[in-house]
Amino acid sequence: MSRPALPDDTELADRTRALDLESKVRLLTGASLWRLPAEPRLGLSAVTMSDGPQGVRGTGEDPAATGLLAPAPSALAATWDSGLAERLGTLFATEARRKGVDVVLAPVVNLQRTPVAGRHFEYFSEDPLLTGTLAAALVRGLQSQGVGACLKHFVANDSETDRTRYRSQLDERTLREVYLAPFEQVLAEAEPWSVMAAYSGVDDGTESAPMTENARLLREVLKGEWGFAGPVVSDWAATRSTVASAVGGLDLVMPGPDPVWGEPLVEAVRAGQVDERVIDDKVLRLLRLARHAGRLGEPGQIPPPPTAPAGPGEEEFGLLREVAARGMVLLRNQSDLLPLAPEGIRSVALIGPNAVTPYLQGGGSAFVPAVRTVSFEEGLRAALPEDVHLSVHRGGDSRLRPPYLSAALLTDPQTGAAGVRADHLTADGARAGGEIRPSGNWSGYGDFGPETQRVVLHTVLTLTEPGTHRLEFGCVGRYKVSVDGEEVLSGDDDRGVELILDSTHSNPPLRGIDLEVGPQPRRIALAVDLTVVEPGGYDRFVTAQLRHAPPGPAPYEEIAEAAAAAAAADVAVVVVGTNEEVESEGWDRTGLDLPGHQNDLVRKVIAANPRTIVVVNAGAPVLLPWAGEAPALLWAWLPGQEAGHALADVLLGRIEPSGRLPWTLPARAEDVPVPDARPRDGIVHYSEGVHIGHRAWDKGGRAPAFPFGHGLGWSRWSYESLTVSGPYGPLAVPPSSVSADLPCPAGGDGLDLTVALTNTGPRTGREVVQVYLEPPQDGVDRPVRLLAGFATVEAAPGAKVTAEVHVPARAFQIWDSEARTWRTPPGRYRLHVGRSSRDPHLTAEVTVADGRLHPTG
Repeated sequence: MSRPALPDDTELADRTRALDLESKVRLLTGASLWRLPAEPRLGLSAVTMSDGPQGVRGTGEDPAATGLLAPAPSALAATWDSGLAERLGTLFATEARRKGVDVVLAPVVNLQRTPVAGRHFEYFSEDPLLTGTLAAALVRGLQSQGVGACLKHFVANDSETDRTRYRSQLDERTLREVYLAPFEQVLAEAEPWSVMAAYSGVDDGTESAPMTENARLLREVLKGEWGFAGPVVSDWAATRSTVASAVGGLDLVMPGPDPVWGEPLVEAVRAGQVDERVIDDKVLRLLRLARHAGRLGEPGQIPPPPTAPAGPGEEEFGLLREVAARGMVLLRNQSDLLPLAPEGIRSVALIGPNAVTPYLQGGGSAFVPAVRTVSFEEGLRAALPEDVHLSVHRGGDSRLRPPYLSAALLTDPQTGAAGVRADHLTADGARAGGEIRPSGNWSGYGDFGPETQRVVLHTVLTLTEPGTHRLEFGCVGRYKVSVDGEEVLSGDDDRGVELILDSTHSNPPLRGIDLEVGPQPRRIALAVDLTVVEPGGYDRFVTAQLRHAPPGPAPYEEIAEAAAAAAAADVAVVVVGTNEEVESEGWDRTGLDLPGHQNDLVRKVIAANPRTIVVVNAGAPVLLPWAGEAPALLWAWLPGQEAGHALADVLLGRIEPSGRLPWTLPARAEDVPVPDARPRDGIVHYSEGVHIGHRAWDKGGRAPAFPFGHGLGWSRWSYESLTVSGPYGPLAVPPSSVSADLPCPAGGDGLDLTVALTNTGPRTGREVVQVYLEPPQDGVDRPVRLLAGFATVEAAPGAKVTAEVHVPARAFQIWDSEARTWRTPPGRYRLHVGRSSRDPHLTAEVTVADGRLHPTG
């Protein structure tokens, strides 16, 4: 059946003008946390949105709902494979339809400006071209199935500290060449249906304003210069003004209902502060989005929701497994320790805090309750022969926060049931309901009615182990904590929605007490009285975390036990990394060290067993001071639900870890070009200019632990020849340089490179052919080298293959702030082709002169 003809913009504009002002303005603010209003007179269904960078979270209306949990975006970027990214986008669309979602709030194309950024794992790369290419592919896959993408967070919103208040200060050239570049690329190549304005603001020397009000960037650049025709959506609770945001280019305020627009915006239109044509344009943009997503029908008719697909199933699990495995980066592999030959192994020691508790996804709004998870232990047990003995050893706890109180220690004093009882109380103290839960985790609890004003938790804690026990409480808002009837802690934080925006609601500060237990068990009555938080457009909630650290072995004792197990095993696999305390939305990291005593653990295990494989389970860079000692070193990212199967596939040689680093891994914290992004007096200064990531490392002449683009894989490659083609025709290399006058105006097509290479290794492998452009250093502050193109190829042992790499004209250009246009500085440019930013194998030269083409040799 053919799809009905969609209404064109003229018809949509006519529909819009038929509405009264109040009805039009009503459409521009969310009807709820995730939905926009419906309007039957326009044929408009409610458009539903959902968070999505590592999956599709859903609306939360079904608390028991689960979903597919993909590897983090950095893991996808490590594949350098746009085809794989497009397939993942298609999977996200299917998942969105299962959950009744029309627009996924993804991808994130902010850049990894500093390695301590809290959402580093949620970004693709430190490089604008790699980010833009992979994000565009993801958007194409998503929107090919009728589900919209929301490109975010526009723009220069690259860190979390004070994220709702700071202003990014950077010059226009840096903004254009670096931070706007991935947005521009994705919009040109994939045409996402919506864009999200960031919490933070931008000062580019021309205008200084919050991004929800930044007319120059939203209206002039995004909508005017680039021709973006969809709606600009606010980040959740980011809109702080009525007139400034309405005339600045914002189109939709989320979530809702929110009082910032609504009646104040109607009054502003009637007072002449906002032209009603501005309102009409916003509605038109919303209708275009609805039209794309199949949520717009004939006037007076509401189209039915799309049919929800079945599943998920093994085919989708298989794609997530493939992305996780292929994204893993083999940083070091002495004596070809990997892949392992199972027939020669009788015992494996799986060691490390992340071996016991893998970190599968980052914290914050991207969190997805997974339909299933496969731990590293489960994956290895399923893959290894039955006669191989697998032992598991934590080797010390890497978390600073103790675990939640468990049901085994807790008793409701009223019913005798195991757990903690919550009483829901009205304003006058009457009980309106309640429930019992089996643990001390009451983060973001909201299962109560509108009449509830307080939630009081009650339990009796029974401690039997002699020694000092530590109780820690994490609460938000107004609260009181009592122990045996005596108040010991209290709080009075009335920030409301800010408790959500800075992630305090899920990561509250802990305050604690010590309890001594003698030879006899001790029973302690605990009560936590919580005032319900009113967070604006978000659901009302309370948060309480009741945590317990019992007496236990010291870290060095667990490390010694793990090292002994490693010495007794044929192979030791040590999994170290970060956790939910370290990498999350809402805060930035304070340093780059592995948490806990993990460095000591790795060194002890390496010393105990020369066949040690170290696996790093982290989304963002961490310092690895022992990296040069590790026989094999594998970066496994935040790998999603199929973590264990993917790791087993790689360790046993079933899938090649063909990933390449999408960022630079530092060897020392003091070498990091941008060590933090803390605002100073409310300003984040982008003083490094265009030198982001590997560009800054090259400019400073610093040596990282592993450079941008590095990765070994299973095979070895010989780069044999290079042909550079432009409007002048092909020019072969060698000889090692080509000289030609190259026209690279703003609208030019650039160059096409053909690279011939041979797989000289023993196994079939993938290679990421990377092209770096070295511009002339002629007084203009330009990068030493910049990524200009890349391609992924595959070949069997001994086979020859060619990689076709396009280098766009934009790679040669700089932004001329005075002329407000792109220009191509003349001079000699070198093209380096190789395996990483610091491993060139072939070089060509081209010359730009007067913008005119004529071969010179």
